[in-house]
Amino acid sequence: MAEAAHQETHGFQTEVKQLLNLMIHSLYSNKEIFLRELVSNAADAADKLRFKALENDALYEDDGELNVKISVDKEASTITIADNGIGMTRDEVITNLGTIAKSGTKDFFSKLSGDSAKDSQLIGQFGVGFYSAFIVADKVTVRTRAAGESADQGVEWISNGEGEFTVADINKPGRGTEITLHLREDEKEFADTWRLRSIVSKYSDHISIPVQMWKDEVPERDGPDGEKIAAEPGQWESVNKATALWTRDKSEISDEEYKEFYKHVSHDFADPLTWAHNKVEGKTEYTSLLYIPSKAPFDLWNREQSHGLKLYVQRVFIMDDAEQFMPTYLRFVKGLLDSNDLPLNVSREILQDNKITQALRQGCTKRVLQMLEKMAKNDAEQYQKFWNEFGNVLKEGPAEDFSNREKIAGLLRFASSHNDSDAQTVSLDDYIGRMKEGQEKIYYVTADSYQAAKTSPHLEIFRKKGIEVLLLGERIDEWLMSHLTEYKEKSFQSISKGNLDLGDLEDEDTKKAQEEAEKEVEGVLERAKTALGERVEDVKFTHRLTDSPACIVADEHGMSTQMVKLMQAAGQQVPDVKYHFELNPEHQLVKMLSELQDEEMFKQWVEVLFDQAALSEQGSLKDPSSFVRNLNSLLINLAK
Repeated sequence: MAEAAHQETHGFQTEVKQLLNLMIHSLYSNKEIFLRELVSNAADAADKLRFKALENDALYEDDGELNVKISVDKEASTITIADNGIGMTRDEVITNLGTIAKSGTKDFFSKLSGDSAKDSQLIGQFGVGFYSAFIVADKVTVRTRAAGESADQGVEWISNGEGEFTVADINKPGRGTEITLHLREDEKEFADTWRLRSIVSKYSDHISIPVQMWKDEVPERDGPDGEKIAAEPGQWESVNKATALWTRDKSEISDEEYKEFYKHVSHDFADPLTWAHNKVEGKTEYTSLLYIPSKAPFDLWNREQSHGLKLYVQRVFIMDDAEQFMPTYLRFVKGLLDSNDLPLNVSREILQDNKITQALRQGCTKRVLQMLEKMAKNDAEQYQKFWNEFGNVLKEGPAEDFSNREKIAGLLRFASSHNDSDAQTVSLDDYIGRMKEGQEKIYYVTADSYQAAKTSPHLEIFRKKGIEVLLLGERIDEWLMSHLTEYKEKSFQSISKGNLDLGDLEDEDTKKAQEEAEKEVEGVLERAKTALGERVEDVKFTHRLTDSPACIVADEHGMSTQMVKLMQAAGQQVPDVKYHFELNPEHQLVKMLSELQDEEMFKQWVEVLFDQAALSEQGSLKDPSSFVRNLNSLLINLAK
């Protein structure tokens, strides 16, 4: 072996330092997962080589038997995990082993609490892979060479997991990667062949390539009939089943095996909420194994972040994150798809516009929605856990997936005036089941927050009549409702847009009382419209209020306050929106206005009421100083 040359020292990315420190001190309760992570990475490297070799068979370098080998040196207290997979170049080593190239990193570290148990769960959501080696090792040596490169293109990476790592050029005859863990003094229990065998059997039995360990020489011995049995030389033997889990019959696979396979494909530490394993035969033949995670990853809200399923074609790995088979609103789904109909040399470009791809996408989408429907029906508590983690992503569905809009709507959960809690637990079926006799619409209100929705003046008449209203306080809710027009033949109605028509929920006596109240103050409308001028679209009376004197209302088909804010947050130009200003003719302030003769004071009162209504609806004012000036002037007059 040639001496290492061209050696450089590099500093870890700041986030890597934090992660290493956290892992060393937080995962004491489950240290053995280091082997699962490293074996999983080795299997991925073999998969990637198999895929690249479809176009360039020379990458196998006359060694087509892909495997992972685990060896132990008890005297040196080391464990070596070696694969003959794709390997890495010098630049790839520096990039892959020195940085965490994943969005959400800053958010991840901001959530660390110092509580080891809680922080270890966060690590699982973030994904750690290679860095798990430092859970048990105080020094890690990586020797690697990319497939297809010459032996002198080998690279050696060494670090003690603190601040720096060194990278040097070496000679490495065989392709692939060897990772040697120099065990800490108190972790030498892992330098035991049988202990490692049991860990592989527990966590990596499903790996589709052989995971091998050395079987010691068996000496000559006596047989049961006194005959001599010849000695067996030492050899490598597989310690896992080495068959693709998804190709086995479901009845042969235990729940624990499904859970461990999930952790393999997702690099998550937590168990999944549920999964579905299906083999489809007919016009399109494929096998899918789809998982719903129990925790949201930190990059969930980055729609551009890589997501999707692992794609296999006839059991040959093709690509990670094949997003073509899962709509963006289901980007939290993990798992794999193995197709018999796609060509082995399939590329992302070919997948973009392919009838087989479309059929597979429809099938996988349908399967995930069925999984969620089943969970919602049979285990409400489990489904609520799912909704709390992924509900806001599912809300993107009605806009993205028209054909499944009704199914997605049935899976949505909302806060409601029926409950005192801000928990989103009410389904549309729950709402419809509680609708008043004669009620034809599903009423809702959108706002900046649950609290703002709960205290909206638009709710006043609905509270009085005991009519349930959905309270939508998330930023995405306005976008959702702009694409969700009806559910089970019941249309949705925003209570802050258009004319309020309660239909059969109104009685004749109430209507008569409202007409009489309007007659008493009928002159106030024209005067208010003159006072506000171009600031409003119109001024009218309303009976949607019981406690408040006024409110602003958007046109039935106009842009709501929340949609304006959504577009502004996205950096889009928004036209100036004018609202209808509605006065409550039964309110004492409005009655006072109708009797006020001083037009200047009348104008100040109207502007104050308008600004109050705008503040309640929008959360801010375009000209707060004018509001304060008018209010101060009126207070001074009242004090005289």
